[in-house]
Amino acid sequence: MAEEWQAQEGGATAPAARPVAELSFEEALAELERIVQMLEREQPDLEAAIKAYERGTQLRRHCEEKLREARLRVEKLRFDEEGEPRLEPFEPQ
Repeated sequence: MAEEWQAQEGGATAPAARPVAELSFEEALAELERIVQMLEREQPDLEAAIKAYERGTQLRRHCEEKLREARLRVEKLRFDEEGEPRLEPFEPQ
């Protein structure tokens, strides 16, 4: 889903934000990349830059958590007595 960009006071832009917890890994990463590009290309005012940085930090943490969960799922791949691989259920801690 493409995020909408909204004009902020001072001409800077920021993403129209959905709650981070609702985003998939791919959506969060794409939004984080857009924020980084916006901060590199534009000269947002200080308040807009701080808000974008805060949102980016939330998105980074969300992506790291999604990756951690995926890594735990992969680590649950076990081999049975016949040497056949099987995936044990993942129970988040």
